Amino acid sequence: MIGLTLGRYFLRRYAVITAWNFIGVAALVFIVSFTEIAGRAAGLEGYSAQWALGLAALQLPIIMQQAVPFIGLIAAMATLISLNRKYELVIARAAGISAWQFLAPIALGAFLFGLLSALALNPIAAAGFSKAQAVEAEVRGADTPANTQNERWIKQRTDAGETVIGAESALDGGTELVRPTFLIMDEEGRIAQRLDARRAWLRDGYWELRDVTRREGTSAPEQVETVSVATNLRPELVGQQLTQPEAVSIFELPSRIEVARSFGLRANAFATHFHSLVTLPALLVAMTLIAATVSMRFTRMGQSAAVILGGIVAGFLLYVVSVLVKAFGSAGFVPPFIAAWTPVLVAMFFGVTFLLFKEDG
Repeated sequence: MIGLTLGRYFLRRYAVITAWNFIGVAALVFIVSFTEIAGRAAGLEGYSAQWALGLAALQLPIIMQQAVPFIGLIAAMATLISLNRKYELVIARAAGISAWQFLAPIALGAFLFGLLSALALNPIAAAGFSKAQAVEAEVRGADTPANTQNERWIKQRTDAGETVIGAESALDGGTELVRPTFLIMDEEGRIAQRLDARRAWLRDGYWELRDVTRREGTSAPEQVETVSVATNLRPELVGQQLTQPEAVSIFELPSRIEVARSFGLRANAFATHFHSLVTLPALLVAMTLIAATVSMRFTRMGQSAAVILGGIVAGFLLYVVSVLVKAFGSAGFVPPFIAAWTPVLVAMFFGVTFLLFKEDG
C-alpha cells in the first residue's frame, strides 16, 4: 500500500506540472487570440489595442476550458515520464508498490483538476463568453457583417405578421440581443424588410432596436436610430432559443433545461453540454490512464518520441470522438447522457484493460 507521504509527493508533482502547463498554454492562447483579434478588427472605427487586449482576456477562459483535456493528458504524461527518468517509479516498484497504487494520486489530481475546471473555470468562461460577444458588438456595429456561424434564430407570429429573428447571443435572460437581425415577412412569405441592429431589448409587447440598418426592397440601406417591432415572445423562450450553451454556466444549465421542457422544447444542446461538464473529471482520469499506457515503461534513455506521439494521438482521438458524439447528442440523434458518458467509459475501460494486461498479465 502506498504511503501517505509518497502519495502526497506524487500528487504535488502532478499539480505543479499541471499548473505550469496551464499557465504556459494560457499565455500562448492569449497571444494568439490577441493577434487574431487585432488582424480581424484593426480596421474598425472603435478599435484600440486596449479593446483587443480586453477581448482576448474575455475569450481566454472559454478557450482554456476546451483545452483542459489536452492539458490533463500532457500533464499526466510529463509527470510519469519525469518520475521515470529520476528512477522514482523504479524504486517504488522495487518497494512493492504496484502501478495502480502510484497511479492513484495522479488520477486523484486529474479528477480534482477536472472538478475545478467544471465548477470554477466554467462559470468564468461562460460569463466571459457572453461579455466578449457584447464587447465585440459595440465595436463592430450594426453595419458590419455578423458572425453567421454563431447566429441562432427564432420565429414569431403576431397580428402584424411573421418575423424571423436571429442574434449572435441573448443576454439578461433573453431580454437583450447582441447584433440581432429581424426579417419581416409579407403575406406571401417573402422578406419585405430586413433590420440589422447593434442591440435589441425586449420590452412589454415590442422589441426596441437601436442603431439600425434598414433594408427594404431594392432601395438603398437606411440608417435609423430606433425601430420598434411588435412581439408576443417571452424572455424565457427567447433566452432558451437564442443563447448558446457555452454562454451558460454549469449551475444555470439545469434550470435552463427545465424551462425548455416547460415550453415543450427539446433542450438537447443544453443537456449535452451539461453532461459533458459533469463527465469532465472522469474524462481527465481516462486521459491519465491513456497517458499511463505509454509513459510508465522504464527505458534508460527515456521514452521514445514515437511512444509519446502515440499517447498524444490516442488522447486526441478520444477528444475528437467526444466532440463528434457530443454533436450527435446536441442534434438529438443520441440521448445527451449517453453522448457524454460513452466515450469516457470506453476510454477508461481501454486504459484499465491495458494496464491489467501489462501489470497483472
